[in-house]
Amino acid sequence: MQAPNTCKDWDIFTRIVHRAFRVIPVRALDVSRIVTLGVPILRLVFVRETVVQLSAGFSRAVGNGRYFLHCRSRHSNQEEYIDRHGIHVVVGHYLGDDKPGAPGPNLTEELLNTNGFSPHPKAGAMGAPVQLGSWEGARMQLLYHINKFNLLASDRIPLNRTLPDVRKKQCQQLDFKVSTLPTSSVIIVFHNEAWSTLLRTVHSVINRSPRELLAEIILVDDSSQREFLKRPLEEHVASLPVPVRIIRSVTRTGLVRARLLGAQQARGQVLTFLDAHCEVTTGEENTARHELLYQFITLGWLEPLLSPIAEDKTRVVCPIIDIIHEDTFQWFTLGSQQVDVRRSNITQAYKTPAMAGGLFSIDRNYFYSLGSYDNSMDIWGGENLEMSFRVWMCGGSIEIAPCSHVGHVFRKSSPYTFPGEGGVGGVLYRNLARVALVWLDDWSNFYFRMNADANKERKSVSVADRRQLRDRLNCKSFQWYLENVWPQHFFPMPDSFFGKIRHEKQAKCIQQPITGSSSQPTGPAILQDCVIEFYQPQSFVFNKKGFIMTDESVCLDVPESRTVPNPQVRLMACNEYDRQKWTYDEDTRHIVHVLSGKCLDIAGVAHPTALTLNPCEDIPSQRWTFKHDDWTKPLDP
Repeated sequence: MQAPNTCKDWDIFTRIVHRAFRVIPVRALDVSRIVTLGVPILRLVFVRETVVQLSAGFSRAVGNGRYFLHCRSRHSNQEEYIDRHGIHVVVGHYLGDDKPGAPGPNLTEELLNTNGFSPHPKAGAMGAPVQLGSWEGARMQLLYHINKFNLLASDRIPLNRTLPDVRKKQCQQLDFKVSTLPTSSVIIVFHNEAWSTLLRTVHSVINRSPRELLAEIILVDDSSQREFLKRPLEEHVASLPVPVRIIRSVTRTGLVRARLLGAQQARGQVLTFLDAHCEVTTGEENTARHELLYQFITLGWLEPLLSPIAEDKTRVVCPIIDIIHEDTFQWFTLGSQQVDVRRSNITQAYKTPAMAGGLFSIDRNYFYSLGSYDNSMDIWGGENLEMSFRVWMCGGSIEIAPCSHVGHVFRKSSPYTFPGEGGVGGVLYRNLARVALVWLDDWSNFYFRMNADANKERKSVSVADRRQLRDRLNCKSFQWYLENVWPQHFFPMPDSFFGKIRHEKQAKCIQQPITGSSSQPTGPAILQDCVIEFYQPQSFVFNKKGFIMTDESVCLDVPESRTVPNPQVRLMACNEYDRQKWTYDEDTRHIVHVLSGKCLDIAGVAHPTALTLNPCEDIPSQRWTFKHDDWTKPLDP
């Protein structure tokens, strides 16, 4: 099933990305790119198949149903495009009013502890949307606030609903020799999860995994209060044909520590981490029934994750993450007419600078030899990037298996509380400060300079043990990571400019458009009074490839350079097209647009703050100077 082509037709999740780091390519899904940006605490650029990008900060990227982004574009010419790699890019932004803890209706204990699972045999079959009656609207809206998805629709879908085969034809023709693959323990953490989504995750794993490879399923209860997740859950999983164990944490411990609880008791050779509201998919299914479960002829989600690990235990492998809509539970796989021709075999796992979220497989022994998770991270946030940096810089690789598809319920807001000082913001800032202090080397100064809130948490965290781990593993530098793993990055480098771009005649600086806290800073490039001190909206990177970029993964662009005599200069999502390339002539002080050969200029007397392109002349309005900011300078202690 192909996804709609515009942002407004579906909601898009992207794990939280912190503001200060622009774009970390995350090649995470399959064939389309989604750019989703957020408020000062949360930023992200999400891409599918060829280049996934985490926005300038770095983050944990939200996920696991904890914090989600709604796709919406404000600029018609920015809504979607195909970049030079053939990647379909859809640009949206986070709606800042959807925040954890937002007030909702008064939910009684009786309602919270009611298991309303009442499946209809054909509801949601083959990934179709669930249709509810108009008379059920009031109850649907009430139940929505329990889990922040349409619980009434979820409870109508059987635990073993059928799904379409969304894999490419080449993937469908693969034949894995199961006897050569390692076994896997599937670890699922849950906290007050709905019965229907949790058990649908479990049943889909059992139904669509080779029995020889599925060692067990481990459910880690992160201090749930729901009565139906206690004895009723234990009785249900005891009847399943695969060993399913429940490990319970008496107190709320958070995603990282809960996953460690599961990993410590795992028996499989590989650890596969899933969220509690997923469905794994595969090929055509045989609907012959066996007790409560379907028996399937064609399998396929787990083998592509395990096969690369069987070849090399230092490979950490992620699936393609498809969308299960939070309102209708319809299955979407983002599609494209383009194929990445640079890969000779599109069924093979390909490398990505960072994992997009928390769905991945890793050799159990390698997991522990590499330092497992940083168990000083609270609740969730940043652990996917911490592990990505650690894997790459310490000798491993992060990869995407294009033939493995896992659907995930993406929500616009979180139903969970965030214990700890500062709530969700405090948790994220502390976690991200840990990542920066351990792995970013000189770029940690840049991160904290860009993010004052994270800088406030810098002194409150202790990372001595993780720095010792990095030394013991003899890990490479963050500069090595930028140069070898993510050469398309948007970080300032020793050989690139970072600072303000000043117009000589007006003595003003180019500035990002101020669009509000909940939108990406795209729109017309403007001139404003130069701010003397460091000021993020006026900070740009001009790299040796010729791109002038900002911290939100947006570049100085002239989309109409070939069609309009005096085109408007804009800031738009970076796409590596030639129309975004510039050169600087130090003698004439001209900023020259490579594609058109014209010079950056002021639009005119009527629009003195707007920028355009004009034929190059020796005139004051086309002269620019660059004021360097020392991004490596340590902040005051």
